[in-house]
Amino acid sequence: MHSLFRPCIDLHNGQVKQIVGGTLHDTDGDQLQTNFVSEHPPAYYAKLYKEHRLLGGHVIMLGPGNSEAAKQALAAWPGGLQVGGGITVDNASEWIASGASKVIVTSWLFPQAQFSIERLRQLSALVGREHLVVDLSCRRKDGGWVVAMDRWQRLTDMRVDRECLVELAEFCSEFLVHAADVEGLCRGVDGELVARLAEWSPIPVTYAGGASCLEDLGLVSQLSGGKVHLTIGSALDIFGGTQVAFDDCVSWNKTGEMLPSSVSTIK
Repeated sequence: MHSLFRPCIDLHNGQVKQIVGGTLHDTDGDQLQTNFVSEHPPAYYAKLYKEHRLLGGHVIMLGPGNSEAAKQALAAWPGGLQVGGGITVDNASEWIASGASKVIVTSWLFPQAQFSIERLRQLSALVGREHLVVDLSCRRKDGGWVVAMDRWQRLTDMRVDRECLVELAEFCSEFLVHAADVEGLCRGVDGELVARLAEWSPIPVTYAGGASCLEDLGLVSQLSGGKVHLTIGSALDIFGGTQVAFDDCVSWNKTGEMLPSSVSTIK
């Protein structure tokens, strides 16, 4: 068993972008650091992932103005992509009906930044555990990690640890964890977090944040024993990156091995 490459489509103001996670604020403005803005619509990436049968990918709506773009991606591959960003009990069923394989939820579970187990139970009962992903994107604090909500701006009262993951796993089928401190920086994954997620979680986990080379897939696979999957964003050539070739990620998923032709820098 080896870790898999999981694709993503990050949407901001209706466009596919790659953003440095720690710079995303409600006001955006001068603080926002964008690594890449695509000339292609979201459906282009959804069709690409469908062509290569890259399951478990996620569409993330970073703020308002992304609903139509997300629906275009889902329509291009019904049942092939997860969707997150602003998911609540009021709209989750609509997103499943629009073609999402699963809905991804974070902020709605934390009214006033306090975790609500009742809200999680309600949403799980509505869409079914098998259609629910809990996003535990987090920041480092006091020697551990704390879940961050509202586009990673606001810390909640939930620490990411074994007790947390075991409790939440009863109501969802997967976790998505962005390491917000390294998201978009292409300076390497948070290896300690990857190892702890593999140790603590009883269900599959997809980790995102900091992946800078194809070897990071091997590293995550080694650190997690294949239990944690990896999303690569800004480093990927289809998002303007120069460090990781999309075709090599596709090949890795099939074989779990680095190809002889794989290089650290794309010419």
